[in-house]
Amino acid sequence: MMRLLALSVLFIILTATVATGQSKVIYPAFESETDSRYSDLLEILKTALDKTVAEYGPYTLQPSRSGMNEARSFAELSNPAGMVTIAWGGTSVRKEKEYRVVRIPLRKGILGYRVALIAKQRQADMDRIRNPGDLRKVRIGQGIGWGDVAIYEANGIKVDTAGYESLFTMVAANRIDLFPRGINEVFNEFAARRRSIPNLGVEKNLLIYYPWPYYFFFNKTNAALAKRVEAGIRKMRKDGSFDAIFMKYNRSSIIKANLKNRRIIRIQNPTLPRETPLADASLWFDPAAMK
Repeated sequence: MMRLLALSVLFIILTATVATGQSKVIYPAFESETDSRYSDLLEILKTALDKTVAEYGPYTLQPSRSGMNEARSFAELSNPAGMVTIAWGGTSVRKEKEYRVVRIPLRKGILGYRVALIAKQRQADMDRIRNPGDLRKVRIGQGIGWGDVAIYEANGIKVDTAGYESLFTMVAANRIDLFPRGINEVFNEFAARRRSIPNLGVEKNLLIYYPWPYYFFFNKTNAALAKRVEAGIRKMRKDGSFDAIFMKYNRSSIIKANLKNRRIIRIQNPTLPRETPLADASLWFDPAAMK
């Protein structure tokens, strides 16, 4: 009887410990003070957690102790005792094997529509880029550990990698030719640095496109947190709050990008898993549907 009682108490303690661990959500801290790329993802995450308190209980949400790039965040996520319990990034076959994924594109695939930062006096050079073959003649800059690197390299495009902040000065100094950014990123990044890097410019006429869903990922052992976040996002899609956040953060940039007047160069994404929900149009940004 005493043994049974002891086992029952132990079970209660273990259950409480697991529940407490599941409610602690630690996301990757941003790389720099001027880095605002993930504010929308944090709002989606917090809203999803708020909408599931009734079913899953209270939670804490906090950044990691130090800033980290994408590669570091996923390295930490690999360890159940790592610095983060959630990470975000573009998907790949490898990532979906190694991590638990929620296959709802957080930005409706908008990151696949790329407008480049350039040295502002080089617009005429950029206007000579008309097709994928022309892209192979120039050098693109990307961050260390970014999933896009594999996409460009698979299309035969030369890539230089560097720290996030370094890429802005590199392109302005002509050490790279293009620094392609999501249309939701490029204008805010330019505005934040136009005075400190006066030679920086936004390319006016080119749009690079590849399918690029951005997901939340979790450690394989953390099924409870993954299910909670997915349940919350599905509630958000149903009540309209998911699309409202998308428009809050992206509408102005979509208008500024002037997509219909840009020439589009489409490249392949060979890293895209077969399970990607491309057939569900409601999950994806449609430029033609913008008013």
